[in-house]
Amino acid sequence: MTYRFRALLAGAAFFVATPALAVECIAPANPGGGWDFTCRQIGKIMTDIGAVDGPVQVTNMAGGGGGLAYQTVANERTDDPDLIVAASQATATRLAQKAYGESTADQVRFVGAIGADPGVIVVAADSPYQSLNDLVEAVKADPGSVAFAGGSAAGGFDHLKVLQVLRAGGFDDVRSVKYIGVDGGADAITQTVGGFTQAMTGDMSEIVGFIKDGQVRALAVLSEERVPGFDDIPTAVEQGLDVVAVNWRGLYVPKDISDERFAEWAEKLQMVADSEEWQAAMEANGLAPFTVVGDDFQAFIDENIADTEALSREIGIIQ
Repeated sequence: MTYRFRALLAGAAFFVATPALAVECIAPANPGGGWDFTCRQIGKIMTDIGAVDGPVQVTNMAGGGGGLAYQTVANERTDDPDLIVAASQATATRLAQKAYGESTADQVRFVGAIGADPGVIVVAADSPYQSLNDLVEAVKADPGSVAFAGGSAAGGFDHLKVLQVLRAGGFDDVRSVKYIGVDGGADAITQTVGGFTQAMTGDMSEIVGFIKDGQVRALAVLSEERVPGFDDIPTAVEQGLDVVAVNWRGLYVPKDISDERFAEWAEKLQMVADSEEWQAAMEANGLAPFTVVGDDFQAFIDENIADTEALSREIGIIQ
């Protein structure tokens, strides 16, 4: 009995000494994409600057273009105070288009965005297409000859970027465009490098490593101006295609956490935005400054979703 009692005490002491569960950041896609980048960079910097105690655990939860993660948080983890989830313009686009079923933006709380990730159109390093106009003309000549891969589902933000570029180039038959949606930008690049698709549509942060490795060439960045540090990549605008599409990057949290906890997360995210570490991360990954945090961000999301829904109707993605 004495041995068993001591064993129980030892077990109890071990349990008490074990740290509480760490903060978890869900990246709603496979490793290597933009949501994964958001969780890992923001999580690491939160730890480095002391905004959270201990490392942030990153969980990759691919499925449904982010829908699996969204519905998991909205339905199963509604009051988890230690959970943050990577979000972006792609999240708002899917909500606008009802790609997450009947899920709505008010089922979670959007904490904020602290960077804008410019859109890109990319081809394999050995691709015959040397400019964005080369690619557009190829689609106009034979839509079936060019397939695009993107990290969002059909009709999602990556898909919309391609359709906007093609419409700017004088091609209106958007329903004939071949688009393959996969789980994350890394998978989309793999499709293109492997020759399964002719081009990839995604965001700058998703392609940096692949550009440095010489696996891909970026035909255009979809920003107002060239991105510092990647000055050799021309904008679509300077190639005569008036398209600007940037993907904000930020976080949402479960709906039923306390207002105090929500305010804490907003403060922590603002700390990251203000840090030297985040400034360096933005420069290294081609992000542009874009900071909207706290209650103001929900108003931004509501307007963003309304605008995206209108655009989606205009180009025939939804009725």
